[in-house]
Amino acid sequence: MICKKMTITEQAMSSLAKRENNKKRSYLVVNPLQGKHVPVSPKAAFEMFGALKDVLKQVYREEKLLLIGFAETATAIGAYIAGELDALYIQTTRESVENAEFFYFSEQHSHATEQKLVKTDLDRAAGQVTRVVFIEDEITTGRTILNIVRLLRDAYPGQLQYSAASLLNGMTEEHEKIYEDQKIRLHFLVKTDHSEYENRVSAYKEDGVYHTCDSSTPSLYVPEYRPSGCLDARRLVQGSAYKEACRKMCREMAALQAVKSGKNILVLGTEECMYPALCLAWHLEEAGNRVRCHSTTRSPIVVSREGAYPLHERYELTSFYDDSRRTFIYDLAHYDEVFIVTDAKEGKKGLSSLVHALCSRGNDKIMLVRWCS
Repeated sequence: MICKKMTITEQAMSSLAKRENNKKRSYLVVNPLQGKHVPVSPKAAFEMFGALKDVLKQVYREEKLLLIGFAETATAIGAYIAGELDALYIQTTRESVENAEFFYFSEQHSHATEQKLVKTDLDRAAGQVTRVVFIEDEITTGRTILNIVRLLRDAYPGQLQYSAASLLNGMTEEHEKIYEDQKIRLHFLVKTDHSEYENRVSAYKEDGVYHTCDSSTPSLYVPEYRPSGCLDARRLVQGSAYKEACRKMCREMAALQAVKSGKNILVLGTEECMYPALCLAWHLEEAGNRVRCHSTTRSPIVVSREGAYPLHERYELTSFYDDSRRTFIYDLAHYDEVFIVTDAKEGKKGLSSLVHALCSRGNDKIMLVRWCS
């Protein structure tokens, strides 16, 4: 996936939204190019990820890297960069992982604070790399990364160096000084100032459209495909191998579907499963279709009718991974075809609620790609 240079601006990469009932931080920075909350062309997303990859490639050309992507929102960024640099890669997760021991840490401002990394895989990687690079979409205080670095320094004293790379950086000089003192190098594409964000989001009206979607079995038949060769980036993977596994999945789906050009297509990922969805979207776009991609999310975000606000319509769903958990999708539209890409092993209620949401916008050709081991 070769991506051209793009113009990097705060305006293109940053919109401000309001979190629902979050007293720790009332705002959320929404990146319209990221493929999470806002539907985006996969090429545009990969161009932006590629710009951050170029920064790291130039600085760490001679080092052996382990990249760690943060769930949910930075999993695709980390996977893409690891694939292009052929670095080792693992993502943080909030999901269950079988037969694993974990590092646990907190992301204090988040809607779902507890995260974890597979310790047994970190033990293996620590002997192969010289530097850990944490990949984020946006860093505000940097506390979460500091929490992990402390754990890793205790576990692997003197073995590793640390960096943090993000699309956006909203750290104050005080927070940056802490990183300098801790010898954690910072890299980013755009610097942002968060000092007025709390005041700005307080002025937004919460008058968007809210739906709670039925999780009963829909009348629409949704064919299910199970491509082979799944790799799970919640476990340690080689970046190039993960990229090739995703490409193979795309080729299998193209062969099964006899993909044509000229279609208006939506590809949806589920929660942490973003990169495989973006890969399939990119493959379909390369075939000559107009494609948009975004993903379900745990983030409950206020929606507003205001034109400058990034999200206008919210659908509350059942999670593909946990029937007791609610998730969300924003700003659905009508498409010729919809592909749902998930690594959830079951998710019947989650699928049903998402299909109900899609059908409410007139989508009547929906396919499920269940890519799991």
